[in-house]
Amino acid sequence: MQKITRYATPTGGRPFPPFSMAVRHNGTLYVSGLGPLDAQGTIARGDFAAQFAQVIENLKTVLADAGADMTRILKTSVLLVRATDVPEMNRLYAAAFPAEHLPARTTSVVSALPVPDFLLEIEAFVAVE
Repeated sequence: MQKITRYATPTGGRPFPPFSMAVRHNGTLYVSGLGPLDAQGTIARGDFAAQFAQVIENLKTVLADAGADMTRILKTSVLLVRATDVPEMNRLYAAAFPAEHLPARTTSVVSALPVPDFLLEIEAFVAVE
C-alpha cells in the first residue's frame, strides 16, 4: 500500500477547520483551498491584491513543507467571490506563476466562501518526487 502523508501548516495543525492543508499520495500533492489568513490569523479585509499575495505565500509555504515549489503545480482552482476581481486576479496570477510553468486552471465565481472576509481561495494539484 502506498504511503499517504498529511501536511497541516502551520506546524502542529489547528483544531478548526478539520482538514489537512495538503495530502501527498504517490507522486501527487493535493493542496486544500488556501485562504488569505496570515500566520497571526489576520486578513486584509476588502483588499483583493493583499489577499491574493497572502494566498500565494501560504501556497509557497505548503509546497516548501512538501519539498516542492511553484514550478511543480499541475493545476489550480481559483475561487472568487466577486466577478469584478477576475481581471485583477489574472494580472496577479500571471506575475505569481512562472510563464514557462503555468499550470492548468479553473476559475469560478462563487456566492460565498466559508470565512466571510475571504475574497478568494486557491487549491492545487502538484507533482512531487
